[in-house]
Amino acid sequence: MMKAQSIVGYSQDRAESDYYPTPPSTTLALMRRELFVGTVWECACGDGRMAKVIKEYNPVYATDIRTDLGYGEGGLDFLTMNKSVSNIITNPPYKLGQQFLERALVLAEKKVALLLKLVFLESETRRSLLKNSPLKTVYVFSKRQKIYKNGDEGKNSGLIAYAWFVWDKSYSGKPYIDWIND
Repeated sequence: MMKAQSIVGYSQDRAESDYYPTPPSTTLALMRRELFVGTVWECACGDGRMAKVIKEYNPVYATDIRTDLGYGEGGLDFLTMNKSVSNIITNPPYKLGQQFLERALVLAEKKVALLLKLVFLESETRRSLLKNSPLKTVYVFSKRQKIYKNGDEGKNSGLIAYAWFVWDKSYSGKPYIDWIND
């Protein structure tokens, strides 16, 4: 039986380094809706599933803290790096979502897009950060995404509501919500 903590992201059963690879269709849904001008840094690239889709649209720089997944530059901790880039798109480790957002907003010159659980919106501690940031659009998936622990297809996927959160440094105003029904 699955523990509730593993669903929300805080159990000991979580994949190492919170490795839950993003299906190509999930990334494609974002790329069809948002224009990213310039290089995109995929800073938690894992095995490269997301970076390979982004590469069809933009030059991509891919890194990950792990070295055993075989894509991009491994052994690089995004939270301690000082590399500026036009855009950042990633599916961050959920337990580090806020830290990834804060760092990405410093390093990205134009846009940041993070694939996050929809509950990222409902936090007292993140409320000020979200309210005072250039959050432009939240694209909510109408259908649950099949995101598997360690990329191993099986049961217990599709239990979480996900959304693409997009920050645009040239934007000011309230965020817009749209739905993805691909």
